[in-house]
Amino acid sequence: MPTSEEIPPSLVSPANAALAWLNETRGTRFRLTGVVDTEAALAAKPGDPLEFGLILCENEICLCERVRVAPAGDGYEVTAIESADAEALPDSLDPPVGVRSTWIDEQLERFNFILLLFYRGRW
Repeated sequence: MPTSEEIPPSLVSPANAALAWLNETRGTRFRLTGVVDTEAALAAKPGDPLEFGLILCENEICLCERVRVAPAGDGYEVTAIESADAEALPDSLDPPVGVRSTWIDEQLERFNFILLLFYRGRW
């Protein structure tokens, strides 16, 4: 399942619309840090709905959310997709590498010390 920290230009607007929708409906403040499963979305014809995954991070929490983004007027209609695929990415993810480097510094500003635990390659 390829991950792209740099969002393909044709998916920037739909991904930002999906991010805004998710944050608004859930009352969160996630940042978009990457996209996954973009092959079908990149191959879609103009005007067709797009399905792909968003890698979202808020503080130390990172999630993968699958969305369906369909053009609607001047904007997009966004819906969440529930994955029944056992091989799909887990909902909770390790933060992407770029987030990790700043995360430790941010935590050290907030706390006197931090304790890092590594479990099966995850932090």
